[in-house]
Amino acid sequence: MNDEERLEKFGEVLDRLEELSCDHVILVEGNKDVSALSNLGISGDIFCVQSGGGPVKAAEYAWRSGKEAVILTDWDGRGGSLAHQLRENLRSLGVGYDDSIRSDLAFLTRVYSKDVESLDSIMILLSDRAKKV
Repeated sequence: MNDEERLEKFGEVLDRLEELSCDHVILVEGNKDVSALSNLGISGDIFCVQSGGGPVKAAEYAWRSGKEAVILTDWDGRGGSLAHQLRENLRSLGVGYDDSIRSDLAFLTRVYSKDVESLDSIMILLSDRAKKV
């Protein structure tokens, strides 16, 4: 996949995330993730798992909100472990969740980064490279 194709698919995934942000809680690891999403035009109900008390508190927050969740942790070992814990906790409370956005972003950006906080920089990089083609 070349950078132009990667940029197009990346944009499609971000569009899906923007749609879900209207009626889902987005679960991220930290404040830098929130900042990167904001720079990409993604806002809404975003919960920082690390500063918010961990996966149990995050799942309870989603449950109390009455919304489903989007699990958007990093795609490194720690983020994968956290995503697993979030899935377990959300499932135990009967909260629906989407983790396909995380999987798709990991696939598309793994060559450049392993974390959510870099997504805005990756968008700029891919945009610049696509312009040069």
